[in-house]
Amino acid sequence: MSSTGLRQRLAAIFAADAAGYSRLMAADERATVEALDAARAVFRRQIEAFQGRVIDMAGDSVLAVFDLASGATTAARAIQEELDAVSGSGSAERRMRFRIGVHLGEIIEKADGTVYGDGVNVAARLQGLAEPGGVALSSEVYQLVRDRLPLDWRDAGEHTVKNIARPIKVWRWSAQPAPAAPAATSAPAAEGPQALPLPDKPSIAVLAFQNMSGDPEQE
Repeated sequence: MSSTGLRQRLAAIFAADAAGYSRLMAADERATVEALDAARAVFRRQIEAFQGRVIDMAGDSVLAVFDLASGATTAARAIQEELDAVSGSGSAERRMRFRIGVHLGEIIEKADGTVYGDGVNVAARLQGLAEPGGVALSSEVYQLVRDRLPLDWRDAGEHTVKNIARPIKVWRWSAQPAPAAPAATSAPAAEGPQALPLPDKPSIAVLAFQNMSGDPEQE
C-alpha cells in the first residue's frame, strides 16, 4: 500500500445486475425488493465461499473482486444455478434474473476497500453483454478457466462497447441450456402429375414425325 493509501494489483473483477429491474419494480415494488434481498444473500454467500470480496451492492448491482479468475467464474456459475433453481417455479414475467460479467485486469484499491480502474469498467460492460441468467467472460478469463471449468462456453465474438478503446472478445454461458435447433423437415411429395415450369423466353419444340405412308421417299 502506498503512502496515499492506494494499491494497484491484478484481480478478477465480477460485476452483476438484474435484468429488467425497472419493469419488475414498476409492476410490484414490495415483491421486487424482497426478491432482490434474497438474491443479494445468495451473491454474498457464494462470493465469500470462493474467496471473493463484495465491494458494493448498490441498487440492483453487485461488484466484487477475486484473487483468482477461476474463483470468480465458479462463483458466478454457482450463483446463477442457485438463483435459477430458486426462481424456476415462479412466472417468467416476475422472475428476477441477473447478468454477470467477469474480467481479469488491473485495479486501484483504496484503503477503504473501494476499487477503480479500466478493469472495473470492462467487467461492467461484459455484464451488459451476458444473457439474463448467464455469465460473460473476457478472453483473458476464458483462457485461464476453459480447461479447469469445461462448461458449454459459447464464442460470442468481439464487441465494441462504450468508453472502452478496444473491442472485447466475449464468451458466454447460461444456466438455461440453449434451445435445440428445430430438425430440418423435407417437404411432402406431391401427388399426381407435376406441371413443368415455363421457360422465361419463348421457345420452339422440334418433334420427330413417324412416316405412316409406307413410302421410304417420305422419310
